[in-house]
Amino acid sequence: MAKLSVRDVDVRGKRVLTRVDFNVPIKENGDQIEVTDDTRIREALATINYLREQKAKTILMSHFGRPKGKRVQKYSLRPIGDHLHTLIGQPVIFSHETIGDVPEKIIEHMENGDVALLQNLRFQPEEEANDPKFAQALAKFGEVYVNDAFGAAHRAHASTVGVTKFIEKCAMGFLMEKELKYLHEELDNPAKPFVVIMGGAKVSDKIGVLKALIKKAETILIGGAMANTFFKAQGIPIGASRVEADKTDLASELLDLAKERGVKFLLPIDVLEAQEIRAGAPTRNTSRLSREHGISDGWQAVDIGNATIALFEEEIAKAKTILWNGPVGIFEIPDFAEGTIAIAEALAKSGATTVIGGGDSVTAVKQAGLADKMTFISTGGGASLELLEGKELPGVAALTDK
Repeated sequence: MAKLSVRDVDVRGKRVLTRVDFNVPIKENGDQIEVTDDTRIREALATINYLREQKAKTILMSHFGRPKGKRVQKYSLRPIGDHLHTLIGQPVIFSHETIGDVPEKIIEHMENGDVALLQNLRFQPEEEANDPKFAQALAKFGEVYVNDAFGAAHRAHASTVGVTKFIEKCAMGFLMEKELKYLHEELDNPAKPFVVIMGGAKVSDKIGVLKALIKKAETILIGGAMANTFFKAQGIPIGASRVEADKTDLASELLDLAKERGVKFLLPIDVLEAQEIRAGAPTRNTSRLSREHGISDGWQAVDIGNATIALFEEEIAKAKTILWNGPVGIFEIPDFAEGTIAIAEALAKSGATTVIGGGDSVTAVKQAGLADKMTFISTGGGASLELLEGKELPGVAALTDK
């Protein structure tokens, strides 16, 4: 690791400004806001608890939702602070302002071991604009800066990049360290065979990642709506399925690139097709897909089919390292979730190093009750994709070199 870790810095009794990613899913229950998945908060506990043990004064800051630079009550971080209180068994002092006199006074009265949380960074338009004055106002609160928000490390914002210009020692937290270890170090030199499972809706979102992974993987398995774009590129009828019709050239380019490098690039050989996208809609498994027998007119692909599940399971069983990013069907609807759950189960019993690369695949693994059977689950969607693509993450680059 070329960057300072929180364990390399003396934080005892110091004010430690800590960027976390508390952008968690919630549901509104009357006036109450309830956190429906607290994974990101729990993942930050290693760093928060370490700072508490070191008797640092921990000042947490995070974004939450998309309030677009305005105060939006439902995106207040107060309920998140209450939730954190229950997890650490210690009051979390909440500042209803992000910068200025209110947090200043709170921090002035903090004792060693205390934890405070600033109001949502994105209530301020200056956060996403990486405004230097705003960054300096935040930096005033800390003697040391720790970035543990891997999910926001691909954004050059005031709280991830700007503050580092005004604080001498800027280190990564334990979650950031762990994310970089698995997504960067482990996958730079994976134990072979290395199998990549790529799902989700759009080829265009994953083009850079696929190009980078074709150079490292032995096998790539494609599912989800993005498979339709590859089918279209090969002249296989796709019925009424969702497709990026203008991206068929990209799909062909990827298929050629895989062929050139001797990489097994496997598309679904059959799919589950439905008349419409809703629970209880009529569905059927297609026959083997070809130019003559594609997805039926007026029907849509909603999941990988039975023969594809068997084919993918076989490839997964041979792997020593597996990266999975994106579900292989519309798994939010239980009728269309069989393929995605089968992939999660195959990973759980594979014995390989299994890395789940953020986003919906994390939700799918949790829904299947198999999260504890995976080697590593990333908390960052966009950040993990950019890292896998080989891009430098601004939030990591800005930290102090070791």
